[in-house]
Amino acid sequence: MILNVLIACEESQIECAAFRALGHNAFSCDIQPCSGNHPEWHVQGDALELIDGDAQFFTSDGQYHTIVGRWDLIIAHPPCTYLCKASAVFLFDEPNVVNPARWKKAMQAKEFFMSMLTARCNHIAVENPTPIKRIGLPPYSCVVNPYEFGHPWSKRTCLWLKNLPPLIPTLWSCEHKSFVYTRRGGKRRSKSFAGIADAMAVQWSAFVMEEKQRNSTNEFPWKQ
Repeated sequence: MILNVLIACEESQIECAAFRALGHNAFSCDIQPCSGNHPEWHVQGDALELIDGDAQFFTSDGQYHTIVGRWDLIIAHPPCTYLCKASAVFLFDEPNVVNPARWKKAMQAKEFFMSMLTARCNHIAVENPTPIKRIGLPPYSCVVNPYEFGHPWSKRTCLWLKNLPPLIPTLWSCEHKSFVYTRRGGKRRSKSFAGIADAMAVQWSAFVMEEKQRNSTNEFPWKQ
């Protein structure tokens, strides 16, 4: 069974490549060009135009594609600049006095985040760092760290899940350092880890395929 998978707000194509390696029809989408060297899998544009399915689009190699109906799975990485706890210091001009311009941008970021989480898709994962409580995002479903998936780094990552199970760690790295405080650019820090991407592809594609098969059998009982 081949799944239609959208990786929203991903230019690195790390997660997209993990699903493609399993034979799924996965596409990355971002306003930036892809850096993963697979323009045939990348849609450069607004992910909001694709998330609800029934989508027609061109990939960066100029090829035309059509998705009929809903995506089978969406994994989204909305920008965290105005949402994450680490940026809370910039939200206030002084203690308990919110900067109006910063707050407006935070609310716009929240609206984009919620558009991803509430898309017309049965299986959704939205990834972000720990959010600012005042922003009022829904409670996240689980937390993962790269050191649970074979990387020597800690980087607390929250996942908001719709009809998906929490990721199961695959390979613990007992010795690890904080990835956030290493000397790396912001864009580099935001890229996905291959170990986590592989776990998403293996575990979530299996879950979604099993559910699709179960629903198909329930709809057509003579297939049993």
